[in-house]
Amino acid sequence: MEYTEVRIGIEPYTEDNADWVTAEIESLGYESFCYEEPFLLAYIPTGRFDHAALVKALSAFEGHLKIREEHSAVPEQNWNALWESSFEPIIVDGRCTVKATFHKGLPETEYNIVIDPKMAFGTGHHQTTYLMASLLMKEDVAGKKVLDMGCGTGILAILAAKMGAASPVDAIDIDDIAAESAMENASLNGVGDRLSVECGDASSLAGRSGYDLILANINRNILMADMPAYVKTMAPGGVLLVSGFYVEDVPMLAAVAEKCSLQYVSEQSRDDWAVVKFMKK
Repeated sequence: MEYTEVRIGIEPYTEDNADWVTAEIESLGYESFCYEEPFLLAYIPTGRFDHAALVKALSAFEGHLKIREEHSAVPEQNWNALWESSFEPIIVDGRCTVKATFHKGLPETEYNIVIDPKMAFGTGHHQTTYLMASLLMKEDVAGKKVLDMGCGTGILAILAAKMGAASPVDAIDIDDIAAESAMENASLNGVGDRLSVECGDASSLAGRSGYDLILANINRNILMADMPAYVKTMAPGGVLLVSGFYVEDVPMLAAVAEKCSLQYVSEQSRDDWAVVKFMKK
């Protein structure tokens, strides 16, 4: 498959600013992000590249950042080398290791998840994945009905299954490649029969109910728009864990949650990224 590389010049350049741009454009179907100061490199299957949509998304930074972009095709063989060099293992609280199939010699932890990424993770993704996994491991998941929205490669859904969540753990992602990857990774980790993965968005939740725990590691705008749909599917006292946004965005999300009959419980942060726990009243 041929990919398009988008080189986004950011001024002033910081990793936080690059993460900010990443969060804004990732919902357009970009599968990989790499940093080469002063550029953010974003990769998307050429057939899905929409230049007009990219320009519109980047216009959100007018008055905040100076942005310039250019794009070109990347041969498949270069793409494979790119994500292998970019994906780094994640060790969460000394209890959970997330690594790719090509990582060797890492210590065994309580939960070990091996994935075939199909896409690389930018710095922000690492932080939010870490935060979500950390908070998830503090929950009593055994026997609980769990949903992973925006499941990506399936890391959180797989972890929930390994923690004893009720079968199946439902996992949904808007990207068909991500959904396919999540199912493959579930099988790779011996929980393929305990996950139900589909391609879709919040509209896929219509008619569902009884979730004890919903995990949503998505961007801020999608979370705020879809929170009412999440709440409709939650059991009384159900828990919603959300990440994919900065600490400064927490009050905005908490205000939406309050209107949806969700009670703020706690939050954690890592390199300015946040994870928040809400509970259905």
